[in-house]
Amino acid sequence: MPAKGADVSAHSGPADVVVVGGGVIGLSIAWRAAQQGQRVVVADPQPGLGATHAAAGMLTPIAEAAYAEREIFGLGQESLRRYPGFVAELHAATGLPTGFRQAGTLQVAYDSDDLAVLTETRVLQESFGIHLQQLTARECRAAEPMLDPAVRAGLLAPDDGSVDPRLLAVALLQAAEGAGAHLIRQRVTEIICAAGRADAVRLDDDSVVQAPWIVLAAGWQSAAIDGLPDGIAPPVRPVKGQIIRLQTTVTGAAGLPAGLLQRTVRGIVRGSSVYLLPRDSGELVVGATQEELGSDTTVTAGGVWELLRDARTLVPGITELAIADIVAGLRPGTPDNAPVIGPSELPGLVLATGHFRAGVLLAPVTADTIAAFLRTGAPDPSWRPFAASRFPARGRRLSPAGAAGVAGTGIAGAGPVGAGLAGAGPAGAPEEARAWR
Repeated sequence: MPAKGADVSAHSGPADVVVVGGGVIGLSIAWRAAQQGQRVVVADPQPGLGATHAAAGMLTPIAEAAYAEREIFGLGQESLRRYPGFVAELHAATGLPTGFRQAGTLQVAYDSDDLAVLTETRVLQESFGIHLQQLTARECRAAEPMLDPAVRAGLLAPDDGSVDPRLLAVALLQAAEGAGAHLIRQRVTEIICAAGRADAVRLDDDSVVQAPWIVLAAGWQSAAIDGLPDGIAPPVRPVKGQIIRLQTTVTGAAGLPAGLLQRTVRGIVRGSSVYLLPRDSGELVVGATQEELGSDTTVTAGGVWELLRDARTLVPGITELAIADIVAGLRPGTPDNAPVIGPSELPGLVLATGHFRAGVLLAPVTADTIAAFLRTGAPDPSWRPFAASRFPARGRRLSPAGAAGVAGTGIAGAGPVGAGLAGAGPAGAPEEARAWR
């Protein structure tokens, strides 16, 4: 029970599940849980305006295989397999678009040194059982006529896709509420523990919402939750990234395909990595930097210049596009750059965070398996590599008696606009790992 004197929230009545965080992961879980008849509350002051708002939306487990462990690749492949049905069901429920496209990804190398890196990438991908189509320079330009003639060679992953995370978030929120989920536009300031389990959450207005299940999906801020016992909060850190959205103009892009490209292009340019993701609307997303600078979200001239330099090298026509948006945000990274999914050591607390560069990609499989766990109590076998227990305990572990918890130093919930993108390569990875999905 909450502490004596606490005001039990009248925002929504009794709840079965409280989801902390309203990004693509939290909203997807809320939708799936509400669909199965559970009373769901989502707490977030600005749903969809944190990591999801800034993310590019690449669905590229194959193209990312060079920078992922085999288990992450497998989970990503399974989630991509679910995506067509996921977005079709979402559209049927809401009538809203998601920007889903499955046009593939073309990985290209600019010079001979970059070609050597791309060859190593192909070898690693083949070790995962993936055999991509190898393209000559001529074939790359036939597939994407706007590529610079200097591009040396490429690899085509035809099943990769993309989605517009901003559209996806709007549709997910409407679908979740349509299925019965209740949104509270407040931050969660504390997870309240009682009788050895997570019992409730405290909101900004000091009201309390109780539920037998608390799902922590607060992105990079998941590690800074007040009220959790030592060693329970997942070790998630913010990783800064800057990303640019360009837009075709009526006069400047006459006769060119929407967004200049037919499919996502990921390029290695003199040792640096850049991606260009087109949308049917004519938007072209260019990303992204990777910077270990804590919670700083400053857009810098240097970061933007590097992205535009490399993108222009591959696709000179981008100079004709208008700048629509530039965002610096924070990816939720873990020590091994893999997500934390499943029940924590604290009963009642379920973790769905730390998705780093793969939050948008992993939303369907994360939501489906978490919702199934909330219904049955049976952990999904795919979670084994992603359990929180893989990390060393940080400080005192929860006692068998279930100590009520030692206060942490932060808040939960989605970050501010631009505060979180998916897509950086692992910490310590080579520069070609610079990518933001």
